[in-house]
Formats: sequence, structure tokens, C-alpha cells
Amino acid sequence: MDGNSPADVAGASDPDATRDARGFFDTPLFDDPQARALAHVGVIDVGSNSIRLVVFDGAARSPAYFFNEKVLCGLGRGLAETGKLNPEGRIRAMATLKRFALLARGMTLSNLTMVATAAMREAEDGPEFRAEIEGATGLRMRVIDGDEEARLSAQGVLTGWPEAEGLVCDIGGNSMELAVIGAGRVHQAVTSGLGPFRLQQIPGGKKGLRQHVGDVLRGLSDQTGTHHDALYLVGGSWRAIARLDMERRDYPLKVLHEYAMTPKNIRKTIDWITQQDMAELRKLTGISEERMSLVPLAAQVLRQLVHVFSPRQVYVSSYGIREGILYDQMPDALRTRDPLLEACHFMEHSSARLPGFGKKLYEFLLPLYRNRPPERLRLIRAACLLHDVNWRAHPDYRADACFDITTRANLGGLDHPGRIYLGIALMHRYKTSGMGPRMKDLAGLLDERDVKEAKMLGRALRFGAMFSMDGPGNAGELRFYPKKKVLELVLQPEMQALFTEVAEQRFASLANQIGASAKVRVRRGTRETGSEFEGDTV
Repeated sequence: MDGNSPADVAGASDPDATRDARGFFDTPLFDDPQARALAHVGVIDVGSNSIRLVVFDGAARSPAYFFNEKVLCGLGRGLAETGKLNPEGRIRAMATLKRFALLARGMTLSNLTMVATAAMREAEDGPEFRAEIEGATGLRMRVIDGDEEARLSAQGVLTGWPEAEGLVCDIGGNSMELAVIGAGRVHQAVTSGLGPFRLQQIPGGKKGLRQHVGDVLRGLSDQTGTHHDALYLVGGSWRAIARLDMERRDYPLKVLHEYAMTPKNIRKTIDWITQQDMAELRKLTGISEERMSLVPLAAQVLRQLVHVFSPRQVYVSSYGIREGILYDQMPDALRTRDPLLEACHFMEHSSARLPGFGKKLYEFLLPLYRNRPPERLRLIRAACLLHDVNWRAHPDYRADACFDITTRANLGGLDHPGRIYLGIALMHRYKTSGMGPRMKDLAGLLDERDVKEAKMLGRALRFGAMFSMDGPGNAGELRFYPKKKVLELVLQPEMQALFTEVAEQRFASLANQIGASAKVRVRRGTRETGSEFEGDTV
């Protein structure tokens, strides 16, 4: 990957279902020299519609956005008609890139890469403008072809979904790319001219447009195949349509990343868009005028996209070409790590009072979850890592802050049900009373069984977190007998003093939540003696 060095700027293996669950706590890699080399990696993406500077920081496997600024320059507007870059877009692009170059010089970047896509590679005056940009900014621009654009966008999806399998579709202003992903790799990658700017020039009205889009998509399907259960959408126009889908459905969680839609919902939303006042939709959703102007054409492409490829599920990815460039620079050991758990490790390391306690808490609570599938154990591990990262919040708002950190935070590898499950669990780690209206709306997206289990996890975190500062396992051991409906705590004799009234109440509350009797024993060498008390059964 060509990039701009700091001087130019001036200024693990993935666990599987057969593995012991405790092994998921391999040493996180954010402090590994190869991972730290990715701290403050910058990307400038010069697209047909927008130009963006992103600087990544933190847990490199689950990128945090140290800096993120976008300007809608419209470089490719009118390109299909004139063959040249938009004159006004050139002025705005030059001003934007001069600003970005100065900003980059003020940051300590390990690497800065500038890539340009369809407009710059297709315009007659692209090479001339590239030379002007490089002379004015001192930065090198890499103009990539369509297949490379498709590959990088697909790698962006793999940044958020390491196990993703299906078809990636990235729409820009002047082009649309497709790529097949699976087994952690990008397979076929193809490009087309189905960007909204270019489609504005297709003759024949709606019928001509429909025929053209269908012909192009069928041609692309010959190269990519049509047997893909999942379709991953990358690009601002797709995100705008997804945001409108949320509005139509009155969907309560306004997080676009990993938002899921069905082809049926997409068709309903596209029909609904044609009946709405676009200015009113802009007010409701905050979508810019420039972006909204491209939505009707993009919607027609999406309608035929789901018709030709017939996916069962459609997902929105906020990760694309910029994250794909970061992925290009990751060592293999980092690529194969779970982005959610790496991010949670990093948050615990940087924000918790006792970094490393999350692993001990998970091991203490594991007897409650012996038969849970790997995908649920993954969320439980994440909750243990995050249980204390909001300790600085005011006590009156700590539960709300915990709920928000997962439902609203920029976390990869976490779908919407997972966000809400974690939010409910972490909220109940601090607060066991009822949820407010906003939380109830989000909880309504889960089935009642998952809500109940999340509350149970919250009570388990609440008990385990206050039971010994050097790790709850040093004070005692949990044993759960589901058939007998008994939850037992075996105390180390020297730690009996920890089990006072508050601990007893929280232990009883946990037992009550799972419908079990609560028993407490004290270990005496190989013998155990103790008492039991009944938790209220559910």
C-alpha cells in the first residue's frame, strides 16, 4: 500500500465454537508493536461525491475515529456528460484537501494514504488535477481502479464482520462495485457505472433507466454469481436509504452500522419514498440536500439489486474503503481477532478502575453459562470487560451511561440485538429497577427470553463486581445446578467477611432472577459446611 510517511505528513487466531470458552481471553493485541504501528493511521478518500479525512486510533482491530471530517464536493457531478471534473467541485476539493493536509501535519500520524476513485480515474482532466493537488499539498495521491476499489470496500466490511459471507455492494457517485467475500477473504471483485451521477444521463426516462440498470446487474451477476444469502451495503446513498427505512418503520435504534433489512422491507421503503415530500424527509432524518438528491436514483438501483441477487438479508456497513485500507495494513494476527472483544479489551484497559478484572469476573460467572452457544458467550465476555468502564459517571446517571455505551457507541462486530442485550445487562449491573420509555422501546426489539437473560447477566455482574477487589474467584466459587434449581456459593474461609448483608442481598437477587434456591457454603480443607437460604422463585 502506497502511503505518505510521517515525514511526508510533517508534523490473533480467531476462537471457534470447539474451543474452551476461557481461551477467548487471549492477550489483547492493542499493545503489540505491530498493532501500535497502526495508531493514528490516516486516510483521505477522494470520491466522486465526497472527500473525507479519517484518522484511526485506539484498538486497531476495531477502529476508533480520532478524527473524521467529510465535505460533499461533487467532483464527479456532470462527468458522464462533459467527460471532465465538475469546475465548482474542483475548487471545493482543492480547498478541502489543503485543509486536510494542514490538519494532518498537526497530528502524529504513523501513515497517511490518499486514494481517489471513479471521478479522478475517469475524468479527462483527472491527471492534471492530481498534479495540482500533489503540488499544493505535498501529499501523494493514489488513483485506484474499480476492481481495487471493490476489494478495499469489501475489506472494510471484513473489518466489522470477520466471518461475513456474501456479496458486498459499494455505491459512489459515478460507480458501483461488487465483491464476493467469505472465509475472511475477498474473492471476485467487479465494477460498473451504476453511480447516481452517471445514471442521470441515461436516456429513455424511468423505463430506459430500469432497463439499463437491469442489464448491467445481470451482466455483473455472471461474474459474481447470484447465490448469496447476505448482501452488505457500503456507501452514503445506501446509508441514506437505510435511515429512511428506519423512519418508515419507526425503528428506535438509529445506528446504521449492522442495521438489517429484508428485501420486502426495502421494496416497501422505496415505494414509500416516492410518496413523500423530500424536504420533509430531510428535516426528519438530517440527510443533507446533496445526498438526498441522489436517493431516488440509488433507490432504483437497490430495488433491482435485491431482485437480481435475491439475498435473504441485507446489512448496512458503515465500514468501507477507508477501513479497508486500514485492514490492508493489519498483520494477520490482528485481522483474525474479534473486533468487538478487542474494542472491549481496549476500553477496559483505558477506562476501568481495575484493568484485567473483566476476565476474572467472566471466569467466576461462567458456571451460569456452561451450555450457552459461542455467540452468547461472546456477549457475556464483552459485558464483563465493559462492566466498569463508566465508573466516573455520576451515580444517578451511571446506569443510563452504561446503556448508551453499547447501544450508541461505535463498536464493530455487534449487531443491533447484541447492542441492546449488552445495554440492558450493563444497565442492570448498576440499577435493578424499571427501564425508561426509550430503553423499553429498544428492549422491544428483543424477545422476552433475551431480555430476561440480559437482566440476569446484569445481576450477576452486580454481585461478582463487588465480591473481592482482586477477583471474585479468589473469594469463592459459583456452582449452578439447573435441574435442582440451586445456585451455590462456596466461600474461601478467610474471605467469609466479604459476604455481609449487601453481598447476601445481591446473591439472593441473582438466584431469584434465575428461579433458583441460593445456598452458601464455607470450604474447610476438603470439607464444606454452611447454610442455605431460599431466593424467591420466579
